[in-house]
Amino acid sequence: MMREPKCWTRACAHFIGVQNDGDETTERICCESYPDGIPNEIAHGNDQHLELRGDEVRDLVFVESDSVENE
Repeated sequence: MMREPKCWTRACAHFIGVQNDGDETTERICCESYPDGIPNEIAHGNDQHLELRGDEVRDLVFVESDSVENE
């Protein structure tokens, strides 16, 4: 079982969730900037992804989800 990623607990609007190719060994945490897997230093480390790093698929950084702001 994967640890809960910080991008989920911080409610990033671009967070997609856990994806896999049919089994637990291929699980990866994904978002719109990292559809093939969010780097560990963002998902579980101290990088809050507030600025572009240059390795994103799309030029998106952390943005708090509107659904959390309106609750």
